[in-house]
Amino acid sequence: MGSTSFRQLTGNARGCLVYEPLFLIPYSMFTTYTSIYMYQLGVTETGIGWITSIGLLVQVLSSFLSGYLTDRLGRKKALLYFDVLSWSVATLLWAVSQNFWFFVIAAVINGFQKVPHTAFYCLLVEDTAPKERTYVFTLLQLISVVGGLFAPLGGLLVYHFSLVPGVRIMFVLACILMTIQFIGRHYATRETEIGYRKMKETKAMGLREGMSDYVQVMKSMLGNPLLMMIFGVYILFNFQMTVKTTYVSIFMVEYLHLGSGLISVFPAFSSVIMLIFMRWIMPRIGERHVHRTMVWGFVISVLSNVMLVFAPQGDLLVLSLSTVIAAFGTMMTYPYLETAVANAIDDENRAKIFALLQVLILIVISPSGIIGGWAYGIDPRIPFLLVAGAFVISIPLMLLYSNKIKAAPIEAGI
Repeated sequence: MGSTSFRQLTGNARGCLVYEPLFLIPYSMFTTYTSIYMYQLGVTETGIGWITSIGLLVQVLSSFLSGYLTDRLGRKKALLYFDVLSWSVATLLWAVSQNFWFFVIAAVINGFQKVPHTAFYCLLVEDTAPKERTYVFTLLQLISVVGGLFAPLGGLLVYHFSLVPGVRIMFVLACILMTIQFIGRHYATRETEIGYRKMKETKAMGLREGMSDYVQVMKSMLGNPLLMMIFGVYILFNFQMTVKTTYVSIFMVEYLHLGSGLISVFPAFSSVIMLIFMRWIMPRIGERHVHRTMVWGFVISVLSNVMLVFAPQGDLLVLSLSTVIAAFGTMMTYPYLETAVANAIDDENRAKIFALLQVLILIVISPSGIIGGWAYGIDPRIPFLLVAGAFVISIPLMLLYSNKIKAAPIEAGI
């Protein structure tokens, strides 16, 4: 998708996405090394799991509050204030971390990222027509993929300065670039009409009264089987992503004995494959084939993780094939799943429904850090079997959802 396509964006969608590379490029650089960075500073595999789970527990709290805070402060202010707190402050703290407790404090601060996550989601889609949202999310995914191409820059820093100093430099760069993004995006966007209305409605409303609205929204969600099915697939997808992101770098370095500078090549390699998919394959997938495409995406994602489990130590060929297959699996599932969830949620209650969805996700995946750390301690391959298991469960769930939609094409939204 070229620059001409980007010029078609208007309003908040354009203001949000034009600054997104300033976040995704530094994020793609340091995320590959975060777990190894902690490990090199003396944090054990189990300790890394505890830090991940503590951060996720704080995200549960911030997710629950995010709908109320997004409505109360407005989309723009909630986005700016909590992005600066959860990312600018957290990356600066990671840059100077010395031991386990530094990472715990950083995880707590970073845990408030769910407030700007909800605010960004609302700001991005509320003034965008539903038929245009697939395009917006696809372009957002494209920016994310392009950001992954810069991951090897992190490898160069590690190669030149060694791991710990190199990662510290990445975090400082991330703090600077992300802060520029937050400020630039704030001035490039405007508050949505729904945002203004919600600010007025919640102005005289206390926290307890604001929280009471969640009860009715939750009842509506739980009473909608189609919505809960697609939410179930979304939750499983987030579970596997959390486990794999936390342990794949350590697995490659400690178990498969790859050089720490080399592992940054794999995210970039994956990004190239995703770009090829988006350019030549995605346009050929018709809307009526989306569910079938997602099911096959889950199937090949299972295959990619099984290949990772049985990869011989130091075998770059098997790892490369696993990376290629995983990239195809991601592109066959993630953009369509994200769009399906976005279109299933009503604009009027979007902040609260999305906040509750994040709570449900985090309740399920919060133990994933501890479980993953415990499993890794037994056998480093077990976490990736858990990832494969999440995809296996998603296959029949997605097939059931697809059949229900075909048999009774009822609106899934609230």
